Amino acid sequence: MTHFRFYNKKDILSLTRIRRFETKLGERIQVLADPSRLEQSLLQSDAAFVLIGIPEDIGVKANMGVGGTDSAWMPFLQSFLNIQSNDFLEGTELLLLGHFDFSDMARLIDQNAQDQDEKLEAYRHAVNTIDEAVEQLIHIVTQNKKIPIVIGGGHNNSYPCIKGAAKGFYKAGVLPIAQINAINLDAHADFRPMEGRHSGNGFSYAEADGYLEKYCVIGLHENYLPQNVWVDMVNNPFIDCITYEDIFLHEKRNFVQAIAHATDFTDDTLCGLELDLDCIRNTLSSAASPVGLTANHARQFITYAAAGNKIAYLHICEGATRLSDGREDPATGKLIGYLVSDFVKAMSGE
Repeated sequence: MTHFRFYNKKDILSLTRIRRFETKLGERIQVLADPSRLEQSLLQSDAAFVLIGIPEDIGVKANMGVGGTDSAWMPFLQSFLNIQSNDFLEGTELLLLGHFDFSDMARLIDQNAQDQDEKLEAYRHAVNTIDEAVEQLIHIVTQNKKIPIVIGGGHNNSYPCIKGAAKGFYKAGVLPIAQINAINLDAHADFRPMEGRHSGNGFSYAEADGYLEKYCVIGLHENYLPQNVWVDMVNNPFIDCITYEDIFLHEKRNFVQAIAHATDFTDDTLCGLELDLDCIRNTLSSAASPVGLTANHARQFITYAAAGNKIAYLHICEGATRLSDGREDPATGKLIGYLVSDFVKAMSGE
């Protein structure tokens, strides 16, 4: 498969710190029996969840954002594989597939683009290639009735996650039509105009192409909601949102009530869970902010939404351990590890 690197057990154990009298997730997590026979190997595995990395920042740069969202995948993996395997999370329910590598495309754009306008156009064109590759893999995973856990990367990857899951679960006979819902915990709606693909319009494209039916955003920051996007959302009966200000300043609902509202709105069919790490205050991301949710809020969202809905996939994106402007925070990878383990536990009824 183009741009994808499949992992084997040796790859995983090289990142796992083996310790006597303990067992880590890296020792228990599954890998493909035979990457050359992807579908057959997925069918043979009894893992319910398939873990996929998309370490890229092309979509963020195509949205004129700060690069660096390609830096979170490996720190996450190093943290996650060293979580203890125990009665709370055993590890064999997960299959670690591997990660996409689009670094060659990014390098070519940076080397050949003559100016910023040309670079922006090239990035947006490259996102189409990313869309196709990611959608194809998500389609294969979901048509075999596995739940993808996708770690990004920019929020541009919401579109191929939605499209791939809708088509895959439809082909599997789980859905009557190739269409799903989505809940997004995010400071931004990512419902910008379809001006060319980037990290700010994944949900716009998914809705326009008919793969996204209902969409609910929790935690929108009013200061960063363009008026045209707001008008598009409030005039669409299939879209709902609850702003950060309504929850934490005006106290129209508390946070748990906001999650319950979102799950009620989207519970009529399979639902993708989206979590943009820029919603968590002081977390390194392409749009980091001193105002936002806590890490425990994000963990509650994952736990309650996963338990209260029929889940198509989990997508955690926009996090970074190192941004192109020099800012660094190695803790982002560990935070994503907590969120992924919370999701698996909630889905497994732990």
